[in-house]
Amino acid sequence: MRASVFCATSLDGFIARPDGGLDWLTGEGGAEIVDDHGYEAFMASVDVVVIGRATYETVLTFDKWAYAPDMAVRVLSTRPLTLRDDLPTSVETMSGPPADILAALERQGFQHAYIDGGKTIQGFLEAGLIDRMTVTRIPRLLGSGIPLFGRLSHDLHFRHVATHTYAGGLVQSVYEPFA
Repeated sequence: MRASVFCATSLDGFIARPDGGLDWLTGEGGAEIVDDHGYEAFMASVDVVVIGRATYETVLTFDKWAYAPDMAVRVLSTRPLTLRDDLPTSVETMSGPPADILAALERQGFQHAYIDGGKTIQGFLEAGLIDRMTVTRIPRLLGSGIPLFGRLSHDLHFRHVATHTYAGGLVQSVYEPFA
């Protein structure tokens, strides 16, 4: 079972505004997004998306469901959570430590998980379970917000795989943990 991160951050390392807002990604004065920067190919490689409750609640504010109707999505929550009735049947809730989550997903036949959302990414990183991390830096400083990375109980060592630059000043870097 592989677990990967594919996300965007501001230059100062935030994935969202303090209130969870994402308007800075493409809003007024935002970066010019002229292609998907590999997102579609990445999504084609995963068979399950794992998001936290806060990310789920943010996704619910979008005009439409953010994932393909048949994409398996697992929403992690430590509190009871009732999913909206209008969501695809491929959306379910789970809870537990990251290692248990991946083990359960693997038992269900999944092979590649997309780990998304600040706290969720941080938990899987802390547990040493991220196999590949793609981070796209958007040329904008927010000054405050929800950080991609949080406190760790120990150092995590990654090796740089590749960096690509895109129109609009976006810089995307790929990392894998040292074995």
